[in-house]
Amino acid sequence: MSSPEIASLSWGRMTVKGCSTTYKDCKVWPGGSRTWDWRETGTDHVPGVQPADVEEVVRKGAETLVIGRGMSEALQVPSSTVDYLKSHGIDVLVLQTEKAVKEYNALASKGAKVGGVFHSTC
Repeated sequence: MSSPEIASLSWGRMTVKGCSTTYKDCKVWPGGSRTWDWRETGTDHVPGVQPADVEEVVRKGAETLVIGRGMSEALQVPSSTVDYLKSHGIDVLVLQTEKAVKEYNALASKGAKVGGVFHSTC
């Protein structure tokens, strides 16, 4: 399965190629995507992205994970989350969301098994 291209990004809106849903925050992995609902794990800007937020993407076959921290990088990424990913052999990139989407799409276009979690507002 290939990782789907992120087709568009603007404040509060993301679309993924081959999917009719418009996301505010989303998770993508080789073969799919879905809404990233922070309420599922109690995520907030601080302390930020939790291991529970990325487990699904890892389970679905991502070998590299790109984390988009928001347009103004308000979303934190604690070292515990990075450590969790590295302990599972996952390469991690933590970037401002516009840069994260560009990097994700570049990796996906090369056939990498890349996944991501992206915050499209602050």
